[in-house]
Amino acid sequence: MILKETKILAPCGILGYGFPDTSFRRGLDDNPDAIIVDAGSTDAGPHKLGAKTAIVSRMAAKKDLKRIIGGGIEKRIPVIISSAGGSGGKEHVEWTLSIVQELFIEENWPSVKTAVIWADIPDKAIVDAMDKGHVIPMGENIPPLTKEKLMQTTGVVAQMGYEPILKALEEGYQLLIVGRAYDPAPFAALGVFKGHDLALSYHLGKVLECGALSCDPGTTKDCMMGVLGDDYFDVYPTSQTRKCTTLSVAAHTFYEKDHPYILHGPGCVMDLSMCTFKEVDKNRIRVQGSAIKPSDGYWIKLEGARKVAYRTFVVAGVRDPLLIRKIKEVEVLVEESVREQYSEIDPSLYTINFFNYGIDGVMGELEPLKDVPHEVCVLFEVLASTQEMASALCASLRSTFMHYGYEGRKSTAGNLAFPYAPSDVEFGAVYEFSVYHLMKVDSPLAFFPIEEWHAR
Repeated sequence: MILKETKILAPCGILGYGFPDTSFRRGLDDNPDAIIVDAGSTDAGPHKLGAKTAIVSRMAAKKDLKRIIGGGIEKRIPVIISSAGGSGGKEHVEWTLSIVQELFIEENWPSVKTAVIWADIPDKAIVDAMDKGHVIPMGENIPPLTKEKLMQTTGVVAQMGYEPILKALEEGYQLLIVGRAYDPAPFAALGVFKGHDLALSYHLGKVLECGALSCDPGTTKDCMMGVLGDDYFDVYPTSQTRKCTTLSVAAHTFYEKDHPYILHGPGCVMDLSMCTFKEVDKNRIRVQGSAIKPSDGYWIKLEGARKVAYRTFVVAGVRDPLLIRKIKEVEVLVEESVREQYSEIDPSLYTINFFNYGIDGVMGELEPLKDVPHEVCVLFEVLASTQEMASALCASLRSTFMHYGYEGRKSTAGNLAFPYAPSDVEFGAVYEFSVYHLMKVDSPLAFFPIEEWHAR
């Protein structure tokens, strides 16, 4: 039996990044079967998860949600918001729901059967799994999870696979606000719901979850259409200013992977080694040959963060060629001076870091270019056990650096040029990933409850 094609419109790479109205309108006029957007990522580090704050601003999220949900209501098609709020935890999902509720009232939208799928994992469930040996690190450089570290974590989410989302679609929900999910999972769920091959559906999701990043020029801030067929999927941009090529789409298959063609997901392993990429129409690329198999047990990725310090930092410019040539030497001496000034503070309670942008601020010791620039941006920070301590030490670091008398110096002040006043920025709490592990579960639905939600 030849399946009817299924179209999925992906407005952008992350909810809140924005997308052109013209591209979105063209996508809607192409009559998609669903609108799906990924709202989350760990790319920005652990802070958003640990601090329970969103990746994007409320204004940006609301602007995108208004168009996306409005488009779904107009076309009477499902809308899926995945990894809501950025990290997909309870607070992130509730933040998204508050915006959705506002929009339903302000836009006077008709009622839509809405589901929330939660992705928060109770500590007890993780401890029970640890006791059975069912929690393992994500990689070689990640230490085993301890109960002490788990208790210090502000909350743990897990990346759900396609199964909970598929279940919600089968139960007739049209608007799905989903907690933390494997990025391609909502696209795969819609594909399977429409009867398509799981491997093709997951691979399509891998391409669409980044918006138009697989185009030339690529961006996460524009719309893409994916079309699932019987033994293929097609992708094409809805923008007239972007182009899909076999190279751009094939290259995106390698994106964010530790292996060229093997891709691990919840309960599955994708093998993309036999994929083919072919232009079937102007600006439309067809992909075939995606394969998938079950993994050895169903494992879900756990994510959690804990507070480890407080940060204060300063940004300053250096223009003196004498100081630039010996800046690392001076930084060591400045740090020693500050540590001596505050000798009563236990050194284990704080850390001082310097980043010299223009020299090796990005790559550090790996920087291959050794030429001395004519100016340098110095960012120095103090990480300490309290904000007060971080700010006090950073202020001392700034004033010492500003007046430090290095050899050959021609003046008695002005080592640093500050672009801002006040110069010292209190960043607040600093988080690290304390949980970045896999947990084996008996069922893909076990920890992802579906709850009906009403906007008003």
